Amino acid sequence: MKVAFYAPLKPPDHPVASGDRQLARALLDALRFAGHVPIVASRFRSFDLHGDAYRQERLAQLGKRLAQRIIRHLRHTDRPDVWLTYHLYHKAPDWLGPAVSAALDIPYVVAEASVAGKQRMGRWAKGYASSVAAVEAAAAMLVFNPVDVAGIRAIRDPMRPGEIVPPFLDLSAFVGPPPPLPSEARTLDEPVRLITVAMMRTGAKLASYRLLADALARLASLAWELVVVGDGPVRAEVENAFTGIEAQRIRFVGLHAPEGVAALLRESDIFLWPAIDEAFGMVFIEAQACGLPVVAGDSGGVAAVVSRDRTATLVPLGDVKAFTAATKRLLLDAKLRQRMGRDAEAYVRAHHDLPMAAARIDTLLRRVVAEHAAHA
Repeated sequence: MKVAFYAPLKPPDHPVASGDRQLARALLDALRFAGHVPIVASRFRSFDLHGDAYRQERLAQLGKRLAQRIIRHLRHTDRPDVWLTYHLYHKAPDWLGPAVSAALDIPYVVAEASVAGKQRMGRWAKGYASSVAAVEAAAAMLVFNPVDVAGIRAIRDPMRPGEIVPPFLDLSAFVGPPPPLPSEARTLDEPVRLITVAMMRTGAKLASYRLLADALARLASLAWELVVVGDGPVRAEVENAFTGIEAQRIRFVGLHAPEGVAALLRESDIFLWPAIDEAFGMVFIEAQACGLPVVAGDSGGVAAVVSRDRTATLVPLGDVKAFTAATKRLLLDAKLRQRMGRDAEAYVRAHHDLPMAAARIDTLLRRVVAEHAAHA
């Protein structure tokens, strides 16, 4: 089938790396893996960061004009069988998909919609209303984050079978040698290799970096070293957060391509990230695929991509003492690290790999298209 794909928050070829862009690309990969032909219908960003009513109105009007242009274009080319919009919410509503789908008489499907009722009368009220209308118009939903289920069910309940799909990646890029057996563990005086991977942005990302630095400063008496993968506008502030720690123990390596990140993960022993206000964090899937146990903040999204107490230790968000204690436990227990790492790799390949997701998405899309044709 031909699938018109649209991501109103950030197109899949956006230059700034993020988990959102990563999952958009994974969705395209899943569609191709299942034998479909996805086309990016538009790169129009409807994102309004600050709740500016004037900007929102301008984006809405521009979106309506673009929708008409897309309708005219697709009517004179191969019409898609289905429209799939990825990640809409009040700050990034979909001004294109519902209009185009209705005009072309094709089913409209939404992947990862977030509905926050408190925004009904807030600064993003226009975007909220548009997102609710899109969810109501959708023939089916694809829900990756369990945190979103309650908001969606407030609008359309019950949800249909197959609509909840765990977040996923193509894990073939993270295949590497198996972790060593416990008997092959390094001697106790060798540093344990810690790693974190995150963009360096203000707000929650910077807060997470600062908590991580605080926790590691409390563990200065133990043998460890940290690799920090990432870059961004607040890199100086991030580096400054670690100034209380011996410089030789922290290595900032900047941004890396996916294969480079995978190599660095495979060279490490523990993945750490406080995950303050984290949606779900695709990097947790990557880290586990490379056989790493995880220490993270207990957000609902992160809990959706790890196996609590089996592959990851989750601590209360923002609790530096709990984060320190969880990290210390893994630093001191090599056998626990090894066991959790092996379980982590097995877990993500069973629950978060691309072939599994592609099959489930394919089943849902084919069912939606068949039902639409039956009622035509």
